[in-house]
Amino acid sequence: MSNTQTLREWLLTETPTSRRHAKISAFYHGWLTLRSNTMAMIGLGILVLMLFVAAAAPLLAPHDPFTQDLGNRLAPLWSDGHVFGTDSLGRDILSRLIYGTRITLYIVTLVTLIAPVAGLLVGTVSGYVGGWTDTVLMRITDIFLAFPRLVLALAFVAALGAGIENAVIAISLTAWPPYARIARAETLTIRSSDYISAIKLQGAGPIRIITKHIWPLCISSLIVRVTLDMAGIILTAAGLGFLGLGAQPPSPEWGAMISEGRRFILDHWWVATVPGLAIFTVSLAFNLLGDGLRDVLDPKAGD
Repeated sequence: MSNTQTLREWLLTETPTSRRHAKISAFYHGWLTLRSNTMAMIGLGILVLMLFVAAAAPLLAPHDPFTQDLGNRLAPLWSDGHVFGTDSLGRDILSRLIYGTRITLYIVTLVTLIAPVAGLLVGTVSGYVGGWTDTVLMRITDIFLAFPRLVLALAFVAALGAGIENAVIAISLTAWPPYARIARAETLTIRSSDYISAIKLQGAGPIRIITKHIWPLCISSLIVRVTLDMAGIILTAAGLGFLGLGAQPPSPEWGAMISEGRRFILDHWWVATVPGLAIFTVSLAFNLLGDGLRDVLDPKAGD
């Protein structure tokens, strides 16, 4: 008990003894703030559960998601070992839903690795260099922002060809402009500070200033935006799948499952409703977590 109390006091101290201690203490304070937000913890719990389901899909899925049983097609809920029924080809919907979490996480992860990084690079260079570089980069950003995300993604997928990898590229190409705007705004605020002026006097060049001193200060804002954007990314990916431009059959992608089930929506509503509820739940979880992270990483936003 005393060791636990000592550790807690060490984490909550207002006088950290080192830079590492300060970072750990700030992280712990942030975790306590996030933990006090019930809705954010519900969102985090749903996402952790989703990660577990994706990792343990072979163990959790009651049937092979690709096995067809035409004699048992469009079986209702809770029928003969099929909790969520079967689709038009007799495939177990629950098993396809479970394996579909892998595709959703795959898309979300790749887009998260591409779009924010590209936006951060464009925004910081634009804000720090200024002049004609800023003008050109921001006008390109405005062009991308002028089109609805799904429409622009459809255009890119049509040019690149259908497929999950091309869908990821298309979504990333439509998702980076907001991050560039945020990074540019942060950079314009930071570049004129005394902190940056002191670094310049020490002989630091533009690349070092951007990568070592501006990027770290932009990360918190981007993390909040990424988390809040995940719902839109999932919906865009589902929209591409719905139109047959994302993951191709027989992949158990949630948007494609809704597209298949729409033909039977009146008589066999569960075929399209179940994957639709999965998309709704995961999107809601990201939004709840994003709101909680915004309170932690950007306290002024909650004022």
